[in-house]
Amino acid sequence: MPDLQHTTSTFTGLGTSAARFAARLGSRRELGPPHPENGHDPAYAHRPWGDGTASPLYCPLPERIDDALAEEVDRRLALWAQECGFTAEEAEQLGRAEFGRLVVLAHPDCDDPDRLLISAKLNAAWWAADDLYSDDTALGAVPAELPQRLALAMAAMDPLPAAGEFTGELDEALGEDRVLVALRSGMEYLSGYSTPAQFQRVCYSTFTMFVSWTAYAAWQHNGKRPPAWEYLAARQHDSFYTSMTLVDVLGGYELDSNLFYEPAVRRAAILAGTASVLVNDLHSVTKDLADENPPCNMVLQVAADRECSVEEAVEVVVGLHNGLVRDFQDVYAATRFLPSPQLRRFMRGLRAWMGGGFEWHSTSPRYRTEG
Repeated sequence: MPDLQHTTSTFTGLGTSAARFAARLGSRRELGPPHPENGHDPAYAHRPWGDGTASPLYCPLPERIDDALAEEVDRRLALWAQECGFTAEEAEQLGRAEFGRLVVLAHPDCDDPDRLLISAKLNAAWWAADDLYSDDTALGAVPAELPQRLALAMAAMDPLPAAGEFTGELDEALGEDRVLVALRSGMEYLSGYSTPAQFQRVCYSTFTMFVSWTAYAAWQHNGKRPPAWEYLAARQHDSFYTSMTLVDVLGGYELDSNLFYEPAVRRAAILAGTASVLVNDLHSVTKDLADENPPCNMVLQVAADRECSVEEAVEVVVGLHNGLVRDFQDVYAATRFLPSPQLRRFMRGLRAWMGGGFEWHSTSPRYRTEG
């Protein structure tokens, strides 16, 4: 449950009346029925996934499915990918992955294809970096080279001051790699819609994600398979939380930084991001096992730890996911009456992202045959 006593003292941006409201919520336990056994919430359901043989995943339902809008965003995204230097074949593959459909599902409060492209471009760039730099050895990922590649990725995303004669060489390097071009282009596009605080929020959540990638690379390079608890600690900073930092940007509003980083709100966002990335791990098991040097995956780590079958490990991870979603419901319930329309909208945006993310994983060609 969220720490409402702490919440009372830190929701200062809402004024003293909001603090009193939060204190009243905490003292009277007016949190509502967050768990299905205490009352059905129609926003959530147990949903089958994969080939249907594993236990269902408890998650929010998607709030919008708009195939026409998704196709338009994907069309624009493929054109942008070629502008960044990806080949026509790579751009076509990007279109088939349907990242445009992901953001249309995940951001139901935005129907502007230009604004949806903010998230589409950045998610596509992050995925390209993950595949080409970190995860997929068949596509050229080399664990020993990952840290230096990510250092340049940070320079591409967060423009650096000129440093005399050395800046020219940096700019040349940033312009020669299509992943770096995509990251820089995506952030430049974001800057046209975001405040400086929102822009830096995206930068630093991405850089935190990169640190986890270097941990995975070290484990692979050293031939070490981390225990599940250690992998999960890294995975919580390498999750769809990074994508969720764009929820208010696409919604056309700003959640004040003190609210965005308020512990209860951040806890909700981390829970939502982690639950969503466990959906990714579950859908990725078959693909990951096919790699000659399999990347870390929560299912595979549990199977190794417990010396059990992949099927048994899947059930463990499904249970973990479902518990995290119910924990998110607790925090959602604790904040839903606070008098900030931006906060209520942001919390709903987190919930919508989980529902849209599940729908995309269940239908994307990237994962369709995996379970």
